[in-house]
Amino acid sequence: MSHTRWEPALKGAAEVQAERAEIRLAMAFAKAVYERRKALGLSQAQLAERAGLTQAKVSRVEGADAVPTLPLGRRLAHALDAGLTIALDEDREEVTFVAHPAA
Repeated sequence: MSHTRWEPALKGAAEVQAERAEIRLAMAFAKAVYERRKALGLSQAQLAERAGLTQAKVSRVEGADAVPTLPLGRRLAHALDAGLTIALDEDREEVTFVAHPAA
């Protein structure tokens, strides 16, 4: 087999790897939102109201249906009374909501 036949397969592999990284990031964000919401004892509807979103949008975020934008992350962090920490590395995506200290 010639090397020219491998090139499309390699390009496809890189695209698959990028898609997998995006999915991992969406899943990490979804898990972090869900865990913080549950820690606060909030329903999706209550979080949505606090963040100025719809319950359906919160459900999509928690379902990892899309990689959220930074402005959405900020809105959710504010609504969850927390700071948002995102650590991205070549093979790791870590998303954490850190509760604000009690006043």
